[in-house]
Amino acid sequence: MIRLFFLLMIIPLSADAVILPEWQTAQLSAKASLRGSAVGPNSLWVSGSDNAVFRSTDGGKSWQDVSVTQQPVTDFRDIELFDDQTAIVMGVGSGVQSRLYLTEDGGENWQLLYENPDKEGFFDSIAFWDRNRGLLLGDPVDGYYVVMETKDGGHTWSRIGRDRIPPLLENEAAFAASGNTLITGPNGEAWFTTGGFQASVYASEDYGHNWQRSSVPLHQKTQTAGGYALALNQRGDVFVMGGDFQDRPGKYNNLAMRDTDGWHVADNDQRGLRTAMACIESTCVASGKTASDISFDHGVSWQPLGGEGFYTLAAGSDLILGAGADGRVGVIRVSPQR
Repeated sequence: MIRLFFLLMIIPLSADAVILPEWQTAQLSAKASLRGSAVGPNSLWVSGSDNAVFRSTDGGKSWQDVSVTQQPVTDFRDIELFDDQTAIVMGVGSGVQSRLYLTEDGGENWQLLYENPDKEGFFDSIAFWDRNRGLLLGDPVDGYYVVMETKDGGHTWSRIGRDRIPPLLENEAAFAASGNTLITGPNGEAWFTTGGFQASVYASEDYGHNWQRSSVPLHQKTQTAGGYALALNQRGDVFVMGGDFQDRPGKYNNLAMRDTDGWHVADNDQRGLRTAMACIESTCVASGKTASDISFDHGVSWQPLGGEGFYTLAAGSDLILGAGADGRVGVIRVSPQR
C-alpha cells in the first residue's frame, strides 16, 4: 500500500463563489493510463492499463493496489461499483482481450466473468441500473453496434437484436475513452455516443431494447472527432462531451446538453477535448487530459478550473474523483448546499 496525503479543498456550491478550487493530485505507484473511475459509500476506485486497479478507503489519502493478476494483460477502461466490496472491471482490446472481471471482496480476488465471444469485437463501455440489470456496448460487428444486456449482474449476456438499433453510419466509431461512452438513467433510460466525421447520441427508453439515433452539435471534422462520453446532471439533463484526441487542446464545440428544447452547445470556453463530467447537486466538473472546467449552475455555464485535466471522473455524495495519465489521481470535496 502506498501513502498519499493531500489537502481536500471545499468548494462552495454557489454561483457567487469568487475563489475557484484547484485539483489536489496524487501519484499512484503504477504509472498506468487510468480510464475508469467509481465512487462508493466508503471507497474510491480507479482502473487502467496493464490490468491496473487501485482502491482507497480513506477518501484518497492512501491507495491500495488491487490489480488483476490474471492473463492476458489488458486495459481496464471502465469500472462498475455496486458497493464497497463488489465491482466489475471491463478490459478492452480485440477478441478475448475484451473481458469482464468481478470482485466481491474489495479487490482481494478477481474472477473472470465474461469474455468477448467475437474475435473481431471490442468492448467500449458498461453501465448498470442496479446490481443485476445492465448493458455492455461493443464496436460494430456485421454493420451494427453490439449492445448486450445482462439481468444477473454480468454473469450472462445476450445481444440486443440488430433490428432494434440503427445501422452503422459511414466512418462511425465509438471511443472507449473514459468509461462513460454508455450511461444509464432512471426508468430504463440509456444512452451511448459515437464519432467519426459525425457526432451522434443513441437513446433508449426501455432498458436498451430499442434505440434511436440523434445528431449532436459537437466537433466532427475528422475520423477521431465526435462524441466521447455522456453524463447526467442532478436535474436529469443529458450532456455529451467530446472533441478530437489528435487535437486535444483545439478550440471547438466540446460539450452539448439536451433539455426540453433539444440538443444545444453548452456555454463554455471550448478549451479542447472533454472525455468526462460529474455532478454533485448544482456543481459539475468536466475534464479531458489537458484541462478541466467547473459549473455552479447544473452545467448551464462554465469557467476554467485550474490545473491539469483527467480522462475520467466520478462523483460521490461529497467529492469528485478524477483519474488520468501516468497514474495520476485527484480529489475535490464539495460542501452540501445550504
